[in-house]
Amino acid sequence: MNGPLLKVENLTKHYPLGSGIFKESIPVIRAVEDVSFCVEAGETLCIVGESGCGKSTVARLLMRLVEPTGGRVLIDGTDIAGLKKQALRDWRRRMQMVFQDPYSSLNPRLTAGQIITEPVENFERLSRKQRNALAADLLRKVGMGPEMMHRLPSELSGGQCQRLGIARALSLNPSLIIADEAVSALDVSVQAQILNLLLDLQQQMGIAFVFISHDLGVVEHIAHRVAVMYLGRIVELAPCDALFANPVHPYTEALIAAAPLPDPTRVRLEAPVEGEVPSPINPPKGCAFHPRCPLAIERCRIEMPPLVPILDGRVVACHVRAPAADVPCSELGRPVLRLLKQDDPVLRYEKRKHSDSKMGTRDR
Repeated sequence: MNGPLLKVENLTKHYPLGSGIFKESIPVIRAVEDVSFCVEAGETLCIVGESGCGKSTVARLLMRLVEPTGGRVLIDGTDIAGLKKQALRDWRRRMQMVFQDPYSSLNPRLTAGQIITEPVENFERLSRKQRNALAADLLRKVGMGPEMMHRLPSELSGGQCQRLGIARALSLNPSLIIADEAVSALDVSVQAQILNLLLDLQQQMGIAFVFISHDLGVVEHIAHRVAVMYLGRIVELAPCDALFANPVHPYTEALIAAAPLPDPTRVRLEAPVEGEVPSPINPPKGCAFHPRCPLAIERCRIEMPPLVPILDGRVVACHVRAPAADVPCSELGRPVLRLLKQDDPVLRYEKRKHSDSKMGTRDR
């Protein structure tokens, strides 16, 4: 198909607090609010933000592990929200998930080989020879030997368990993998191994990834594009290099400014943010970031900024740095260019180069 592999339109999830009686108004937690983006085949989109911003809820909504309050999720143009039980079952072969905790996401009573082949056997019968061949092949792909096939998760390290989770996801030959904080529970050296594995698999198999993370160092190395979320909404979506070299939204600036630099001789301009994240039960009127934003103007306090296209293929929701254009952005995240004015207050950072190591080396 000519369109994107995954297209998310106005995805929303509210969690009601209590049941209410006599049709009274029930307060809700606005976990995800009007989120839209596209993912092309073979692309990695990273979703970043503070804890509680809604990024993991987005991952579960994409997999239909929770039902959305509103919006659509389309795979190759098919809206999965309207799929019935059997159709949804067939669709799940196209999209798999790698979870954050490599231990709790694996059945402790099954061997590594059984864990890998279990998803396939939900769809077709396999002989013992076929099961062993499939498990051995996938274990090799994720850098583990076939001798691991008969081990239980308790006999494996955290990194090996995460590799096993990736092998399980690969068993159905998916087009898209959702990785929810897939390396955050691992040591740094093991993180690098898992990230390099994902990059290799993407190059070999053309898999697309939606990668959920709060670690900007990880994101910078693995992402093609990055979506920054704040209080349930996307505030900026941009190509990875452009985002780190030139963050536009004040919240994106603050995130990047807060990330540690490995080189002590380099300094980064400060982007201070004061105060606490507002409650998702009672978010502020207008832009959700305005109570903490040093650039907030009166319009920010009364009107929610729309996502609008600006320079270098990004979209930004900010009245100050990305005033709404006359033409709405219908294809969020696709290259739609508008040059910034000479006096637009965009803070420019030194462009960071990717290391020459395996981690972070890839075509963009």
